[in-house]
Amino acid sequence: MSDWINLVQDKLLRWWVYLIKMLPNFALAVIVLLLFIFAARLAQRLSHKFFMSVSKSESISGLVSGILYSLVIIFGIMTALQIMQLDKAVSSLLAGVGIIGLALGFAFQDLTANFISGAFIAFKRPFDIGHTIETNGFTGTIQEIRLRSTTLRTYAGLHVIIPNKDIFQKPIINYSLTEERKVELEFQIVNTIDLDFISNRIKDALEKAASGDTIRNIEVYFSAIADPKIQVYISFWTSNNHPQEFMKARHHAILAIYNVFAESKIYTVQFPDKKSGEPVKQPAS
Repeated sequence: MSDWINLVQDKLLRWWVYLIKMLPNFALAVIVLLLFIFAARLAQRLSHKFFMSVSKSESISGLVSGILYSLVIIFGIMTALQIMQLDKAVSSLLAGVGIIGLALGFAFQDLTANFISGAFIAFKRPFDIGHTIETNGFTGTIQEIRLRSTTLRTYAGLHVIIPNKDIFQKPIINYSLTEERKVELEFQIVNTIDLDFISNRIKDALEKAASGDTIRNIEVYFSAIADPKIQVYISFWTSNNHPQEFMKARHHAILAIYNVFAESKIYTVQFPDKKSGEPVKQPAS
């Protein structure tokens, strides 16, 4: 029993001596670690300001500055351990960080993809808050852009949260970046009317229907003959800052064209009335 006690005392004594010898190294390691903490905070603050000026995104700036802060702290801890001559602990720490990072990468593949896509969106800026976009089958106004997802408010008042990976991998229509949009209409009229007359009437009607220059650069073409009808193609340009502007311009154009048909009494082929059997003239389609 006395041998065990002597062995323990001898071991504790060697540890105590080693601790006394390592006190200067320990003090230096603490000072170095404090300096690294100060440097990490300074780097975090400066990087946050820099990336805010570049990306204009609080989320991406916070992520990058946080990663930089963590890297400086980790490097400071490893440096402090090396000063204390704990090289094996440094090797074990690096191996553990690598294994944990690999495991987390496999476990959260979708989350990682969303974060990377969010970073690309923040830097490339295909859209911004307040822009009207169409993506993944949804159309609405951007309410919030985060690193993992983007919030879209539809015209029905619904808030749709779309993962950034889906936005990054699929086409995006940004209505706010395109000032003009072309409206195209096609229909058929009977071939028994004066084509020059109806073409001029349609142009006049569309010009009168244009309120606030919403309909401009009007073009009317006869594109095909499908006896007893003529194929008519009409195009004009309208504002595109909002999808509803396109719909309103098309709506007013259709009303104006239909009124031209009614005023000019343009009809298509005659169909028999279901009750009397007499032919009834139908408006041009």
